[in-house]
Amino acid sequence: MTNQALSLPMLASEKLQADQRIQQAKELLASALRDHSQSINEIRPPNPALVDRYQDSLKRLAAARGGAPYFPYITSGLGNGPFVELGDGSVKLDFIVGIGVHGMGHSHPAMLDATIDAGLEDTVMQGNLQHNSGSLEMCERLIGLANQSGAKLDHCLLSTSGAMANENSLKIAFHNRFPASRVICMDNCFAGRSLALAQLTDRPAYRAGLPKTLDVDFIPMFHPADPEGTTRGAIETLQKLLARHPGEYACLWLELVAGEGGYYPGTTHYFEEICKICHEHNVLVIFDEVQTFSRLSQPFAFQHFGLEKYADIVTLGKITQVCATLYGDSLKPKGPVLSQTFTGATASIRCGLAVLDELQAKECFGAKGWNMRRHQYFKAKLEALEKKHPGKITGPHGEGMMIAFTPGNGGAEEAKNMLSRLYDLGLMGFLAGSNPNRIRFLPPPGVTTEAHIDLAVEIIEKALVS
Repeated sequence: MTNQALSLPMLASEKLQADQRIQQAKELLASALRDHSQSINEIRPPNPALVDRYQDSLKRLAAARGGAPYFPYITSGLGNGPFVELGDGSVKLDFIVGIGVHGMGHSHPAMLDATIDAGLEDTVMQGNLQHNSGSLEMCERLIGLANQSGAKLDHCLLSTSGAMANENSLKIAFHNRFPASRVICMDNCFAGRSLALAQLTDRPAYRAGLPKTLDVDFIPMFHPADPEGTTRGAIETLQKLLARHPGEYACLWLELVAGEGGYYPGTTHYFEEICKICHEHNVLVIFDEVQTFSRLSQPFAFQHFGLEKYADIVTLGKITQVCATLYGDSLKPKGPVLSQTFTGATASIRCGLAVLDELQAKECFGAKGWNMRRHQYFKAKLEALEKKHPGKITGPHGEGMMIAFTPGNGGAEEAKNMLSRLYDLGLMGFLAGSNPNRIRFLPPPGVTTEAHIDLAVEIIEKALVS
């Protein structure tokens, strides 16, 4: 705090936050959370006395939402790091954490502290007409992280979902490059499930019965099985598209690690080649970091791959609890095309800031930071399983705290059955990719230990031989 800030009179809200009764309440709640969550420290089967009630809750949930959840999963509301307790008393090792949302795992004390602070503020939801100090802090924090290695991203628009963040990125690109209206994407990519983003997502089933909203063309994503071929194919396809539709492309939309596409990272060379060509043709580059943010050697994947000079627009979310679109001042819209009633819950914003604090405190970043060390450890364990059980499990194994493997021949049914076996044994992951289908994990950074990884690998081996 600056000397000037210290000399200013305290606001009523600041007095409330500093009230000794609040601090005492926080300490009592933190102590109670610690006492009850610390017993959730191993995988457990359901409590037979709770099974009937839990099954009834699952049926009611399916009826209310119009379909059963992917897993028979309703939490009790309590966990401990990557361990989570379900409503039937069972405990799972949660290595997917809501597809990357719970970055500090379950029931982290910093999340409780941040949520209490948010509860003392006057608004549940912040938005276009209602900003609390957390919005300012989050925007400046994200801009600072994005620009720390040379990118030039001046503005930050918060939003409630990754889909909305990506929608805003397209708005900015189309508005700036009008009348250009086409988009270039990667094969097998996933952008979101809105009407526009369903067109970008390379999954025909996700567009079934929906009207066409955008013209989108696809180029080959880098694949480690054929690095030269996929790089050359992407360059050739991109050049053909730009020649076929001159001046019609507003943007290139990129995942730097293919998320839904199978957890295949590209390379700096691959990305530089296609980004350079796009900039030469006045096509903006959008980096979608909704899933990758905070999971590699640097906060942003574009920093991990050294692509700062190509970052025109960047989206992020999940682990930050609130999502965002970052863009340079030259792309600032000249009309009122960016506005939202809700940009994020106050609790989400406060918790997101706490997550950023924890990731920094845990030294997650750097070539030898927590994220990359855990990746190497997990990868080595999976490679040992490959040698021990040839043909039953293969890599590659993703990047950073984005881990994946291919079960058997990668058939859809085989992958689904493997995922189900893992869940029954107490390990939560999810599917990714197609041809082959893969199992992916998003262990919570900062709280996942080598002991947790050892337990996960032990379960994977049991599933392989069952």
